Amino acid sequence: MPSTVSFLEFEQPLNELQQKLDLLHELAESSGLDVKKELISIEKKQRELQRQLYEELTPWQATQVARHPQRPYSLDYINGIFTDFQELHGDRHYADDLSIVGGLASLDGIPCMVIGHQKGRDVKERTLRNFGMPRPEGYRKAERLMKLAEKFQLPIFTFIDTPGAYPGIGAEERGQSEAIGKNLFVMTELNVPIIATIIGEGGSGGALALAVADTVLMLQNAIYSVISPEGCASILWKSVSKASEAARILGITADRLLGLKLVDGIVPEPMGGAHRDSEAMMVTLKNHLLQEYYALEKLPLENLKNHRYEKIMAYGSFTDLSKEEYQKSSKENSLKGVTTINNVKPKTDKKNKDNTENSEELVSFG
Repeated sequence: MPSTVSFLEFEQPLNELQQKLDLLHELAESSGLDVKKELISIEKKQRELQRQLYEELTPWQATQVARHPQRPYSLDYINGIFTDFQELHGDRHYADDLSIVGGLASLDGIPCMVIGHQKGRDVKERTLRNFGMPRPEGYRKAERLMKLAEKFQLPIFTFIDTPGAYPGIGAEERGQSEAIGKNLFVMTELNVPIIATIIGEGGSGGALALAVADTVLMLQNAIYSVISPEGCASILWKSVSKASEAARILGITADRLLGLKLVDGIVPEPMGGAHRDSEAMMVTLKNHLLQEYYALEKLPLENLKNHRYEKIMAYGSFTDLSKEEYQKSSKENSLKGVTTINNVKPKTDKKNKDNTENSEELVSFG
């Protein structure tokens, strides 16, 4: 039977092997020939090649995997991990934004609230859900559901998968930035455990509006960034052709963000991405969610909020370096493929210029 999995650009060698497998299967069915040895040989070669590709994913390749059209979306995880899901609609102010879904559910018998971005599978659904880019009413719906969860002392599980908040005129007129900012504020103050999981794209403030949490998990091949690689390339180089370079510089991958302590844990994916074995992905993620929930449940309420506050305040930490230390750090980072900003000099006045020449301090942003 022909493969139904779509292959990305960098996976074309895998696609060629898959086509050979499909041809052999068709030949065996039509002629009755024994091609078992050939099938085993090609399948083994395909698995090895897939392992090599995914062990050395570049940030741009990870971006493509995170955007794979067959990758599980929020509703897939909600229906696959939780039970008794009852979707709730509307922000009670303007409308119901279908790019954000949410409602009451149960996780292994634990009553909870689930909220997530939702993209679409086909043209009709993508249009209906605005390609997973929420408008203000979507974020206000999420805020309403989070406050409802707090009222009934329910833990909150959020799933992040969006290119970013919708930048349309109507969205701006209805207070897009205010709606996002309000969510950030509300989530810092909620008196219930919050566990956020980045399952695909985590784009800008549109993602952050659901990601202020006690624990932030990130799927192995997901991305999380202040701007898309294409958007960054358009600003810095005036061309989206530099998107792969922008992805490298932005440091958007799970391992990089874990190192920066911007996420708290990485959830491993099946070889080839979550879309290759969605059932296995559901089991793995469910186990991680339960583990994180039980850890947070033990914390007293006041400790929970203090922990959340301290974690947020630790974001964006930096180190002052001497000129020699900066040059050494830049060299080490370049070997690791991490970019630092060069020629950053402190401001000095003429009076103290002579005294600061030999003690110049630079800041590494790498």
